[in-house]
Amino acid sequence: MTDMVKLFKALADPSRVRILKMLQVRPLCVCEIREILDLAVSTVSQHLAILRDAGFIYDVKENKWVNYYLHRQNQDKAVQALLQLVQDPALFGDEIHRLDADRVHRVDRNQLCRL
Repeated sequence: MTDMVKLFKALADPSRVRILKMLQVRPLCVCEIREILDLAVSTVSQHLAILRDAGFIYDVKENKWVNYYLHRQNQDKAVQALLQLVQDPALFGDEIHRLDADRVHRVDRNQLCRL
């Protein structure tokens, strides 16, 4: 039961659901997510840690960025089912998610993440 509670807690925050919806469009780095959500980097990092700990996302270091991906291949059936549910546009397709998806297409990490 603890694992299920962790999954539902991860989905209980609107910003975390928005992150999952954005990662449905393409992998993103922290600075891109921060730009779209207009939150502090530390807050975004906390959200990402919760989603990763629940098994919804994973990260891969690629060159100077750490990219976050939906964990579509997670073997946990509950994670698979909940990810499929979150991806359903009939349930999670409101205006904020459409605006976020548009921002995902326009955000440019090369402009944002000058390391």
